[in-house]
Amino acid sequence: MRLALLADIHSNLEALVAVLAHAREQGAEARVYLGDLVGYGADPAAVLERIEEDQAAGAVVVQGNHDAAVLDGSVAAGMNPDALAAIAFTRAELGQHQRAFLAGLPLLWRRGDTTLVHASAEKPGEFLYVTDPVRAARCLEAAPSPLVFAGHVHEPVLFYTSAADRPLPFQPVSGVAIPVPPRRRWLAIAGSVGQPRDGRPAASYAVFDDERRTLTFHRVAYDWPSAAAKVRAAGLPERLAARLERGE
Repeated sequence: MRLALLADIHSNLEALVAVLAHAREQGAEARVYLGDLVGYGADPAAVLERIEEDQAAGAVVVQGNHDAAVLDGSVAAGMNPDALAAIAFTRAELGQHQRAFLAGLPLLWRRGDTTLVHASAEKPGEFLYVTDPVRAARCLEAAPSPLVFAGHVHEPVLFYTSAADRPLPFQPVSGVAIPVPPRRRWLAIAGSVGQPRDGRPAASYAVFDDERRTLTFHRVAYDWPSAAAKVRAAGLPERLAARLERGE
């Protein structure tokens, strides 16, 4: 089975639609959503509607920090002003049903040899950033599975255990399948569907083939000018629109 890994959609409907279409073209039969479904973008309700429908059809969805911040002001307390403005906008856009959907999402999900989490399995509710081998090691130690799929960082990267069992980072190349044999442990950060931050505006996601034991990262062009225009029309901070255009 091929599993599409989508993280950090951030209310970007144009990016989500494009990535789902691309994943179907890649033969993905199932999807997982690795948190931060909302925040930053202009279409929180439409994005949640699509993801809830997908969950009803079998997709797995975990909660991210922006999802939690919509529900709990204490989670939002440490966010920057642009993020806080987007959280306030999102709260106004969502109804009771959509809030209940976000509230019902788990912070971490495990099945077989796979763990899904938005940030780190080390302390899922603290939404720690995994940006170096030390944090990667702690995440892998906390997850009792050889495969961990995550988001939160907005840039795609793959950590794997070396012969000394210390995680090493690997920068994936879009469209190139990477073998992920079970003799090592792997932490794949899928990048961001809705707000990439590596200088490329194209949406980022990954596909895991559990039969061939390969992981392929992808970049997908989408209509980011329209997504940015929606951000501006919604009265959200200008920087949030500019980030979509510049991928930063």
